[in-house]
Amino acid sequence: MPSLDARSEATVPEQPGLEGLEVKWDQVWRDTQIYAFDPNTTRDQVFSVDTPPPTASGALHIGHVFGYSQADMIVRYQRMRGKNVFYPLGWDDNGLPTERRVQNYFGVRCDPSLPYQENFAPPREGGDSSSAKAANQVPVSRRNFIELCERLTKVDEATFEDVFRMLGLSVDWNHSYQTIDSRSRATSQHAFLENLKRGEAYISEAPTMWDVTYRTAVAQAEQEDRDREGAYYRLGFSKHNEPGERVFIETTRPELLPACVALVAHPDDERYRSLIGSTVVSPLFKVEVPVLAHPLAQPDKGAGLAMICTFGDANDVTWWRELQLPTRGVIGRDGRFLPDAAWIASDEGQQRYAELVGLTIFSAQKRIVEMATESGDLVGEPKRIMHPVKFYENGDKPLEYVTSRQWYITNGGRDVTESGLRDALIARGKEVSWHPAYMEARYRNWVEGLAGDWLVSRQRYYGVPIPVWYAVDNDGQTAYDRVLTPDRDQLPVDPTTDAPAGYTEAMRDRPGGFTADADILDTWATSSLTPFIAGNWITDPELFAKVYPMDLRPQGHDIIRTWLFSTIVRSHLQQKSLPWKNTSINGWLLGPDGKKMSKSKGNGVTPQGLLEQHGADGVRYWAGCARQGVDTKLNEGQMKIGRRLSIKILNASKFALAFGTAPEDPAKRLAADPAVVTQPVDRAMLAALADVVVQATDAFDDMDYARMLEVVEPFFWTFCDDYIELIKDRAHGASSSGAEGAASARAALAIALEVLLRLFAPVLVFATEEVWSWWRDGSVHRQPWPDSAPLIEAVHAETGALLGSLEQAATVIRRIKTDAKVSQKTPILDMQLHVPHNIVDHIEAAREELVALGRIGTLAVVPVDGNDITAENVVLGEAPAKRPRT
Repeated sequence: MPSLDARSEATVPEQPGLEGLEVKWDQVWRDTQIYAFDPNTTRDQVFSVDTPPPTASGALHIGHVFGYSQADMIVRYQRMRGKNVFYPLGWDDNGLPTERRVQNYFGVRCDPSLPYQENFAPPREGGDSSSAKAANQVPVSRRNFIELCERLTKVDEATFEDVFRMLGLSVDWNHSYQTIDSRSRATSQHAFLENLKRGEAYISEAPTMWDVTYRTAVAQAEQEDRDREGAYYRLGFSKHNEPGERVFIETTRPELLPACVALVAHPDDERYRSLIGSTVVSPLFKVEVPVLAHPLAQPDKGAGLAMICTFGDANDVTWWRELQLPTRGVIGRDGRFLPDAAWIASDEGQQRYAELVGLTIFSAQKRIVEMATESGDLVGEPKRIMHPVKFYENGDKPLEYVTSRQWYITNGGRDVTESGLRDALIARGKEVSWHPAYMEARYRNWVEGLAGDWLVSRQRYYGVPIPVWYAVDNDGQTAYDRVLTPDRDQLPVDPTTDAPAGYTEAMRDRPGGFTADADILDTWATSSLTPFIAGNWITDPELFAKVYPMDLRPQGHDIIRTWLFSTIVRSHLQQKSLPWKNTSINGWLLGPDGKKMSKSKGNGVTPQGLLEQHGADGVRYWAGCARQGVDTKLNEGQMKIGRRLSIKILNASKFALAFGTAPEDPAKRLAADPAVVTQPVDRAMLAALADVVVQATDAFDDMDYARMLEVVEPFFWTFCDDYIELIKDRAHGASSSGAEGAASARAALAIALEVLLRLFAPVLVFATEEVWSWWRDGSVHRQPWPDSAPLIEAVHAETGALLGSLEQAATVIRRIKTDAKVSQKTPILDMQLHVPHNIVDHIEAAREELVALGRIGTLAVVPVDGNDITAENVVLGEAPAKRPRT
């Protein structure tokens, strides 16, 4: 196994190949720690990265490889530019995805009421989706459940690390973290307590979007619209004191009829102006409700008269709040109808409501429709529609509004004009350097569309506990306005097992004692602090000062509204600054059907097979060809191209390294001495390469890895297919230019090879490291990024235009033999090359190389008008005899 400081022992293999390079070089990089961050540095020398912590549940899919490869290319470039790179990688292992995986895998579910069991053995390992049903799962204590979460995430994280190492990510594994480890918990809890101290975190009892399957509140950023079938049901409300007179509403939620608190019409709607201020009686349940006016009512929607229920949608919440209406909740946290509806005064209404108690929302709707049909309160046939319904992004059932007590952090969604926070966060977005720039609009649109503050509490188990307790009054009631908090040096804490200062465990849930807040923080509330966690904000202030604000946040465009925005919120509130200067946004990876590929959608492809088939460099090449922010389909054809490119680098390098007078010493085969580059063709090649370096550098400075590849790759193929073929004989010393011409060719080859390896190094990490090891000391990934200045100095005013002219001429000469269907080794006895006047000097300067390339006996260069090179009066010789097979 080669080391990075003893390259003279390496040799050029007889048959270079890509097989095994990932394992070989990963081990070397582990042993030599070439990607380790040097803490003995100043902030201006550092390039720090806020790397996305992947969700450690199940398996990585190829979309992870796609995005992380692109970020790694930017990071590797910055390292070659001389930056001391801080490139940590964490694991996002708390939250619902992990809980779901543990439930399925072990066949358990959490029941906090149960006691802890020592040495608990789960009923199974490796469960499938059928075990997701609660009836098939064994209930366990919260502590047992968390232990199983920790056990499985360790397995998943080890597997993830193996894939990332195989991919060649240059992360510093010395700075790994978990979003559930003690450092992350302490950081998250401390930041929350700081928010609380400044009044940015607060508790409130209000209507909350609720997932009835997981029985947890859901924030606005975690919701998505899904089109679902529905229907408008036309129901008649009786006019008060006017028997037989009815007004009609049309609703998609007839099951919420017992929760009706009012009807509402637009104040300018002439049809209902005389009705506003009166009362009507609800069908079936006979509850008297007012008819009110509000500008949110839509005259052209349904009957123009809307039923306000607590709560069916966001409009209901707005009307309830602004019209100061009562709360009549009928749906419980489990998605079933509650047993009590005290506001229904009539016996008939109570009897009907009793039929709904305990039913699911679907079953209750069905029964309400049956009742209303039987009573005649449902008029006409339902109008079938397709309409968007709110879902939790990981959920299977529509979200419901449930009144609950939750914790919030201010994010500009409320009190917009008073606090100015929304404007401040929009301004922060403008300060970020977005790659691509148009992604800033997505951020701004999200902030402008916020409908409320950030709901950060979750009614789950595996996560960072909300670090507060509440005092219990002497009468045994929880005093939510008396919040008890831990000191900083106590963090992290678990209020369900730890007692607050001044209290003992015996006082838990007792009059005059305390009670724990049993909720956990939303996983984004911790992930929003990744710059603080990775930078050791509360444990290593010196390190934090060197890496924060970070230089780069790479991520997907789908989590601009969650991870990116929430990180800006936390940094703005805590540090009064941006969390990072740049953000590189990758697009979605799409499946063959054009839909986003993801684990949650069940269409993700695991990367292992693709990495084994095409090699890490082939997969990285495919990722590097994708534009920032652009959704891209999985393309194995492009991976094959990347693999061929990597193999070509190996083979072309072996060919180039074969020249020289000391073949027994690979380290001395080529001397990269620009002083001996004297021939026009060699200088033209280096001039063209200098231009490539300038363009590639400009692209990478803008974090545009795709543009960099678009510049470098075509030159490389020209270098292999044209330049090497043109100078092959001269490099071997078989030309009239003799030793001087050979030395010029060999030096130019050496210079170009060094530069090309460094240009490709951020993308094709294994092939370039392998070739570098054949003839140079150190790692190519620790070399400086190429500079165009030495190349420009070496070419002595020659331009790359000459190389372009030769490329045209070489193509014409090859096509002669291709069209004649003869071998390229067939000699051309005589020919005329008709050449535009302005490039005749280019062709004459490279006459010797063209003659050698085409095996031309007599070449006449004829100046002509026009722009194209053509061949005339060609006389082909005999094709060389084929060697007999042995």
